[in-house]
Amino acid sequence: MPIDAAKALAAGPRTGEISWTARDVMLYHLGIGAGVPATDPDELRYTLETRLHVLPSFATVAGAGSPGVIGGLSMPGVEVDLAHVLHGGQSLTVHRPVPAQGTATTTARIAAVYDKGTAAVLVMRTEAADADGPLWTNDAQIFVRGEGGWGGDRGPSARLRPPTGDPDRTLERAVREDQALLYRLSGDYNPLHADPEFAKTAGFDRPILHGLCTYGITLKAVVDTLLGGDVTRVRSYATRFAGVVYPGETLRIRLWREDGSVRAEVSAVEREAAPVLTDTVVQHS
Repeated sequence: MPIDAAKALAAGPRTGEISWTARDVMLYHLGIGAGVPATDPDELRYTLETRLHVLPSFATVAGAGSPGVIGGLSMPGVEVDLAHVLHGGQSLTVHRPVPAQGTATTTARIAAVYDKGTAAVLVMRTEAADADGPLWTNDAQIFVRGEGGWGGDRGPSARLRPPTGDPDRTLERAVREDQALLYRLSGDYNPLHADPEFAKTAGFDRPILHGLCTYGITLKAVVDTLLGGDVTRVRSYATRFAGVVYPGETLRIRLWREDGSVRAEVSAVEREAAPVLTDTVVQHS
């Protein structure tokens, strides 16, 4: 079996050092669509180094995205075909605001392996800390088609209850034709997002947008519209990737206020509101 769950879970953590600069932060922000209109003061806080605010989802690419999803596929006990891999979900806990530049030590390990029958799900946990203490904890849920069925733990399956009532805000965000090409410069060079032939091998008509790009676009929408533009109010952010986005499409983002949190549902307008992100919650102060 290409995935040895016992070996993956028993493996010691992988540690490393990452660093980032204001340039990396600004490039990430541009990759998720910041800077439109270019002279808007609310956008300049994402794109101008003299007033830079760091969107917490930058933590998913800090240090060029290492170790990230691709790193999880090189852990002990994991040998899979990249063409069978999809990013199933992501959760982020922010322990304090992410600085515009810094150096941190990361500790990465496979925190769980679930048997979904027709697929396996790996939970890749990455914790980052600097000299002042913990910065963030990232959990990436890696979905590997065709690698389940060994009789292992199926893992949690409960879905969140749907938001109730009409959304407090409904927004639309256009995805540029070159959005994936720009976003991948932050460190995720999976050819699924750039190479048409590889995308066809993986079962898609053309390259798809990174799930974490949609993740960032959505968090920015929440911060800008319901959190007063204050990135430091975000405490945690979790989502399930329910479908793909193709560059050039339009995202419809529906937001509901709840006590201490914002619920979000994201769909692709041009494909009859096909679901993209579900079970999405931003916890905030």
